[in-house]
Amino acid sequence: MGQKMDPHGLRVGIIKDWDSKWYAGKKDFANNLVEDVKIRKELTKKLKIAGVSKVEIERKANVVRANVYVAKPGLAL
Repeated sequence: MGQKMDPHGLRVGIIKDWDSKWYAGKKDFANNLVEDVKIRKELTKKLKIAGVSKVEIERKANVVRANVYVAKPGLAL
């Protein structure tokens, strides 16, 4: 029987890029990860009608930027 693996996980770093772009030490890593999940859930829930396909999160110093890719940008305002 073959081993099953997520196709996205195989392509990260080769064909696809990471969904989150940031670095954190051991102390902050878990908090940033939990915050990313909350941001994704909230944006997906609020913009459900716009058809969210991907949410990219970038963190720099004290700035968090979320790029939201939607099917219907006119409804995402």
